[in-house]
Amino acid sequence: MVFSSLFFLYFFLPLCVICYAATKRIYYRNMVLLAFSLIFYAWGEPLCVFLLIISAAVNFLFGLVIDRYKGRTGSKIAVTSAVIFDVAVLGIFKYSGFIVENINAVAGLNLNVPDIKLPIGISFFTFQMISYIIDCYWEKVEVQKSYSKFLMYVSLFPQLVAGPIVRYSTIESEISSRKTTLDDLYSGISRIAVGLGKKVIIANSLSAVVTSLFDGELKNISVVGTWLGAALYALQIYFDFSGYSDIAIGLGRIFGFHFDENFNYPFICKDVSEFWQRWHITLSRFLTTYIYFPLGGSRKGMARTCINLMIVFLVSGLWHGAGWLF
Repeated sequence: MVFSSLFFLYFFLPLCVICYAATKRIYYRNMVLLAFSLIFYAWGEPLCVFLLIISAAVNFLFGLVIDRYKGRTGSKIAVTSAVIFDVAVLGIFKYSGFIVENINAVAGLNLNVPDIKLPIGISFFTFQMISYIIDCYWEKVEVQKSYSKFLMYVSLFPQLVAGPIVRYSTIESEISSRKTTLDDLYSGISRIAVGLGKKVIIANSLSAVVTSLFDGELKNISVVGTWLGAALYALQIYFDFSGYSDIAIGLGRIFGFHFDENFNYPFICKDVSEFWQRWHITLSRFLTTYIYFPLGGSRKGMARTCINLMIVFLVSGLWHGAGWLF
């Protein structure tokens, strides 16, 4: 199910809002969001919804262990085990075929390449669970003691499929106590309208032009046509992705959640460094917080800084797709 589909806009979302508004207690509102979020995910991935539920359960239990052994060796073992589990699940479903293909190429083998269907949004909800586990270990957030609340956080349908990556600390208090004001409704609906305009009107139109330019023989395209196609493709990706983020942020506002911004006019940046501060902000923040700074950041000399940056962007590339071009 996609946000721009008529079924979502005219049936799923209105029904969810009606059921949500019909309840007053935060417990029942959370249950409504949890139920609709699982239906939303199961709509396109009927079996993979069990992977989501099981992964959330495992991380929830590791969080409880971290809390119980806070400041002791058991806490460190729990956070390490949780991260290994999350990375392993992501690796099996997203990278197993890529790994086997490379083993065959390097070793000259003919191993059977597994054809595992990639669960939608697995990269996003995996990173969210990793951020939660590490923040619990760093004592930046309180460990969630309710599995239903934690599962709702992980599966919340506005941001489940394509982000933004919502850290638990961002909505920690709103999970248990929130209200939707008239300003939230106005801002949320306006943001959804802007996002739909970006996605349906601009991105989809640019996609048709880019496809007509690049679907044929590239040698037949002029230099000007090639540069035009590249520029339009960049704009297509921006309006598609930022439009989706706008819709997600708007949906969150309707239900009383305030997600972080994910794009901040990246194409008006002065340099590449600023570009990455404006493009897919929540991913850049995740990579900076949980990889770059723990590696030492820029505090250990230029050589180490360059190595750290290479590691960060290697992870970023692999996160975007299982292929060397990424």
